[in-house]
Amino acid sequence: MYKRLIGVTLLAVGASWPALADNPKPSGKGDKTDYELVKALNQCRSHYQATLEQLRAWYIANGDLEKARWAEDELRQYHRMTKQAFRLDLVVPAETLQAKENVPEANELYRRAMTYKDKGWGSDYVDNQRRAELLLVQLVTNYPQSDKIGDAAYQLGDIYESRAYRQYRLAATYFERSVKWNPTTQLDARLRAARLYDRNTIDRNRARELYQEVITHDTDTRRIQEAQRRLAELSGQR
Repeated sequence: MYKRLIGVTLLAVGASWPALADNPKPSGKGDKTDYELVKALNQCRSHYQATLEQLRAWYIANGDLEKARWAEDELRQYHRMTKQAFRLDLVVPAETLQAKENVPEANELYRRAMTYKDKGWGSDYVDNQRRAELLLVQLVTNYPQSDKIGDAAYQLGDIYESRAYRQYRLAATYFERSVKWNPTTQLDARLRAARLYDRNTIDRNRARELYQEVITHDTDTRRIQEAQRRLAELSGQR
């Protein structure tokens, strides 16, 4: 009865945004780094979600469907709320991962994510983007050796760029991870990252580097032409 949103994917995925052990703590002077604060925030988010899930399950097991619905409603609002990635190194897995093994469980997560991604209108669209996000994050977190992590990173970049999120730094980082994790990808991940750094004035220098990488490594004529044109425009602005 109450599995329309939460039970299908959100409860099944479990806690999201774990602090990633393969991204070492950066050096900082005294308490001037936000690393520990953001790490604590991410842990609080995960604990809050997990506790609500456990509470909902307890109420269902004990036949209190009214309170189970309360818990589910709160979970739904939690997942719909935008949660900023204050530190990318505590959200995005390290660039050293390699997409090299066929992992059936990861393939299934990817398949399920794509059944939700970009589907629906209004709040249904936002909910489906959240579903897809959680499944893809689970994939790259639990199966970092999977040959699907490059594709999953690309789809996460697309989700974070979408109107449901508009988190452009996070989107660009995932597009870059898509190439790092799968250097032979035929997707336009480099160009998508360059556009985000460029158009949103996040990092024009990085945009130039990526446009140059498109020219050097890409095989698609239109992508190369776009990169050449924009790189020339940016060079003229110096």
